[in-house]
Amino acid sequence: MEKLQKIKAFEEELKFIVNPQIKLFAETAIGSLPDYFFEIPSSSSNRYHPAYANGVGGLVRHSKAATRIAVELFRTDLWSFTDDEKDLILAGLMIHDGYKSGTVQEKFSRADHPNIIAFEISHNKDLTNLLTSEQMDFVVNNLKKHMGKWVEDYKTHEQILDKPKTTAERFTHLSDYLASRKCLLFDFDAEISKS
Repeated sequence: MEKLQKIKAFEEELKFIVNPQIKLFAETAIGSLPDYFFEIPSSSSNRYHPAYANGVGGLVRHSKAATRIAVELFRTDLWSFTDDEKDLILAGLMIHDGYKSGTVQEKFSRADHPNIIAFEISHNKDLTNLLTSEQMDFVVNNLKKHMGKWVEDYKTHEQILDKPKTTAERFTHLSDYLASRKCLLFDFDAEISKS
């Protein structure tokens, strides 16, 4: 799959990123994701996400929903994020499940996928050169902790992830969590105004 085609999948969500440098980071990160991310459902079992996130392209739809939920939550004025922090959160949500089935597609979702995406992003020179070290740390920490309280390996039940601690990490998890709730439906054709 071509990079431009991957970026186009998030065309509407990218419009909410104001800082051109962070937008370039988001586009470059999206373009670097494995092809399978754009093809698989959000859950390999189809049990943990709403119907819109199942089937071909379901993981992308889930990531788009998480991003748009964040945009709506920003409007509540309950959060004291800077504009750049908002942009970095949105960029992270677009890619948070980018390696959900591993660096090479495996049959099932990987419990450690937050660590995989964090590693891949933080070790990609095309990406690290686009952000300051503080901005990169902010994105990577949000990626690592997007699973919230679900921090154990599926099989061994050992803790393999860290729980979110900062407001941004909790916010990222909340957006992802809400996008995974079966009782919340999502209209992808509805326009989201910028106001």
